This record gives sequence, C-alpha cells and structure tokens, in this order.
Amino acid sequence: MIRSINNKLENKIPTRGETLVFRVKSFLLQIRRSISNGLEDRVYRFSKGNSLIDDPVAAESRTPLWTETDDRERFLVAGKIQNLRVAAALLDGVEVPAGEVFSFWKHIGRTNRSRGYVEGRELREGCIIPNVGGGICQLSNALYDAALRSNFEIIERHAHSQIIPGSLAEEGRDATVFWNYVDLRFRSPKPFRIDAALDPTGLTIRFRGESVARKEPIQISRKSLHSPAPNSCATCGIGECHQVIDPKTHEDFGRTAFMVDDMWPEFDDYIRSTRGLNDVLFLPLDGRQFRKANYAWTTDGFARLQQSRYLTAVRSVRARKLAAQGAERQRNLLATYRSLAESYARRLSYDTLHAVVQQNLLPFLWSSGSLGGRTFDVLMTALPMSDLQTRLDHARSRHPESTTLGDFRADPEIVKAESEALRHARRIITPHSEIASLFPEKAVRLDWKTPPVKFKRPKSGNRPSVVFPASTVGRKGCYELREALAGLDADLLTMGPHIEDAAFWHGFNAHRVDFHTAMNGDVVVLPAFIEHRPRHLLQFAAAGIPLIVSPACGLSGLAGIETIALDDPASLRSALLRALGTAE
Repeated sequence: MIRSINNKLENKIPTRGETLVFRVKSFLLQIRRSISNGLEDRVYRFSKGNSLIDDPVAAESRTPLWTETDDRERFLVAGKIQNLRVAAALLDGVEVPAGEVFSFWKHIGRTNRSRGYVEGRELREGCIIPNVGGGICQLSNALYDAALRSNFEIIERHAHSQIIPGSLAEEGRDATVFWNYVDLRFRSPKPFRIDAALDPTGLTIRFRGESVARKEPIQISRKSLHSPAPNSCATCGIGECHQVIDPKTHEDFGRTAFMVDDMWPEFDDYIRSTRGLNDVLFLPLDGRQFRKANYAWTTDGFARLQQSRYLTAVRSVRARKLAAQGAERQRNLLATYRSLAESYARRLSYDTLHAVVQQNLLPFLWSSGSLGGRTFDVLMTALPMSDLQTRLDHARSRHPESTTLGDFRADPEIVKAESEALRHARRIITPHSEIASLFPEKAVRLDWKTPPVKFKRPKSGNRPSVVFPASTVGRKGCYELREALAGLDADLLTMGPHIEDAAFWHGFNAHRVDFHTAMNGDVVVLPAFIEHRPRHLLQFAAAGIPLIVSPACGLSGLAGIETIALDDPASLRSALLRALGTAE
C-alpha cells in the first residue's frame, strides 16, 4: 500500500500554500453547511434507548481494525482506532424513528482533542496524513454498508476519491466524511437501532429492527478514481514534504496497561515477570507508600503509575458503613468497581496496545468500549458471574430456607458484558484450578503462593476436632457440613459469625474460634459452593493439617488436600471418617 521513494513523482508533493488553501475552502464550506443545516435540512440527533434492543438484526457490517503491516504506521492506525472508540460509543444504542433522516455528523459532532480524539490516518489529496479524528471513515463506511444491506434510502453519500486495497471502497460500499459538509445520511420507513462496538480485531455495526422491502436506493456520489497507492506521511521519506513525520517522535510507541485492584501475590509475581519499561500500572493507590496491604503491588519498573486516590478513599468510607455480608454490600462493590474502571479508562493512552485487567473491572471496561482494538488478558479472581449465579441458584434450590443464598444477583447487562469480554480475552490468568478448567484453551494457571507458617501447631487433645474456616453462610457449604457431621463425636471449630441463623449449629459441640486456635484442629473442611480466595486453606495446608475441600476452593492437585464432589454430603462424611480415623 505504501509507495517507495522512487515512485514519489506519481503524486504531486503538497505545499504549505496548497494546504492553507484547502483549509480556507473547507472552512467556507463548513459555514455554508452549518447555515443549510439550520435553515433547510431536517436532521436531528436521536437519543439512545432500549426499546429495540431485542429486535432481530437487520444487517451487520464488520471490518478489521489493524490493516497495516508496516510498523512505522502503527501509531497512525492506533490513533484511528482510538477515534473509532470515541465515535462508536456515541452511536451505540441510538434508536432512529421511522422516516427520520440519520446524519453522521449530527451524531458524532466535531472531532477535536477535547473530546478524546487523537491524530489518526486520514486519506487526503492522494496521501495518508495524520489528522485529529482521522480514520473515522471506517465507521461511516460500515454504516453505509449496513444501510445498503438493510435496504435503507440513501440521502447523501460521497465515495472516496481513491480506492485503498482491502477497504469497502473496492466494493463500492464506502462513504467518506469530512466535518461537516461531507456527510452520510440515510433513512428507513421503520424504526431501527444502531449497535456499534469494537472488539480486539474488528469494528462491528449492526442495525436492529424490522426488515425493509427491497428498493433501489437514491445515491449522491462522486466517482472513485483508481489512482496509484497513496503515500503515507509516516513512511514515504520525501523529506521536502512539510507533512512528513520524523520517526523519532514515535520511538516509544506501544505499551501495556496493567489495571488492578486488590493485590494478589500470585498476580503481583506474574506482573513483575511480564512488565516492560514502557508499561503503565493503574492501581487504586500505592499500597506500599501508604501502608495499605490490600493495595501493596510492586510499583517499580514501570514507566508511569496511575492512582485513583480519591475514589479509593470514598470506597473505604462507604464500605465501613455496610454490613460484612448481604446484597447491599455487593451492589456497592459493583458501583465502586465501575467507578474505578471508568477512572482508569479516562487515562488510557491511545498507544496502549495491550491490557492486563483484573476481573472485577472487566465488564465495565468492556461495555465502555475501552478494550476495543486492544488485545487483553484477564487476571481471574472469581468464577464468571454467569457461572457463579447459576451455582448460587442451584444451592438455593437445595436449601430454600437459607437467608443468604438469594442475597445478590448482578444486573444482566453486567453479566453479559463480562461473558462477552471473557470470550474475546487472549489469556485467562489465575491460580484457581476450577476457574482455569473453564478456559482450557487459553488459561495460564499460576502457582498458589504458600504463606509462611509463623508458629508451631499445638498437639490436638483426645477429642477430634473439625475446623470450618468460614462464616456460617450457605455458599461456603455449611448445610452440607452440618449433614455430614450429624452423629459424629467431634468438636466443631468455626471461624466466622453464624449469619444463616444464630442457632444453626444447635446440637453440635460448636465453638467460634480465631485462626490461631483453629490450628489445633485435626482436619479442615470447606465443602464450599463458592470460594475464590482460599488463603486460610493454604495456611492450614502449609502447617500440615489435612484438608477436605470442594473443587470450588481451587486447590485441586495440591499435596495434603482431598477434593470431594460438589454438593455431596455423603462423600464428605466418608472423607471425614477417614481423616479422623473413626468408624461409621
């Protein structure tokens, strides 16, 4: 696509004077179009809505994002993709009434830096030049292509003056735009919705609504010229051209953003082993500087740190006012995850080509479009929400009397966004064996970090004791343990409040103890439906205490740990009898 220096005379080198004349002409045409829009044209900006969100797809157009192979042009392509992120977000969810004219520029508005646009690749006068907002013609091309597929009436469309190989212009399905006098306009006799989204590799435009009968569209177009492949200001090397770009200005182009929240030592080690000197770490605050262990990520070795201190302080204050369990706390957590993700997204540079995202931030970064055009990996800390909620629903059906199993379900849109993002993720990174098993083709399973044991385990007494290292809530398997323990001559040591019911363990020799006292136990049991952070279990294992756990604990394959089937009190009882050396 890029012409060599030997062919530089095939296109005339633009002068500064010609560029100035072009800008003056454009300015006058923009004024004339603004007057025309106000006095003659009946075009409006339509709002976003959900009334057509479940309608069938009438047409779809998908085009690739990364179309250049020359590394010298990657910064222009990345700029184009950033501009598409901004513009697509403005269109996604717009619902156009029947018979109304859709105008590209009425919805996109002017492309300037204050609105998040950057320099992208723009085809102008036979050259690919850098221009703020450059590259959004890919969006207008896709809209025009989808409009044709939907049999809409084309009110205004302008073809590119030059055909770039691999583009929709080769099929005559392109529509160039230039603020504000070169527009794309179309209408449908029936209402329709626009879905616009970027994934890591492509731009997808969908129109939803009833199908429209086939008819010949009315088109206003200019003839496309099959001219020589255009020069690019990033690669042509024509030194006398005033638009040529010095490659030294983009020597540090390209970086990875690590976007994290609560610190996991396994993920901290992984990030330290994979980061580059040009990369950026986004974190709530520097936990080592402020002595906050839950945010104590390793911060050296990055080009920049991006902290969200104010949001972190607000989150801390709100969390203190909420109960340790319950739906309200879960809703507050989701709200703070959204705010933190939005804070990070606003500061992502356009040249962030790859992201490593902690799972709780993922659905919000995905739904905002911030991951579009970027590859990304996920630091997986929990089951996907769809799986988690299915499991909680199953547990609730088994124990309808539970006061906690029905506490919380996420909004369906959040669940959907997470599912879509996980489908597009390049890698799933986790130490949790069950989570890793859900993604056999792209999981990277890390080793759990075994914590040091700082004290010797005391010898047990004559009476055997069973440790339940959790609060008494349904998702931790307290009902299954209660059934398995029935009739056994053993003490029960619990490590949290009895949230299901204050009298839940009535009839058992149960004692609520702290972690150090629990180290006296003979066996640790956690038949959980949900367990994402088995830190206490790892400590018990390091101390040499036998463990009986469900697959949900994520410790399959570790020495000294017996994994039993989920939701199986009979298997749990048999394992307990073996561990305690007791006959039935």
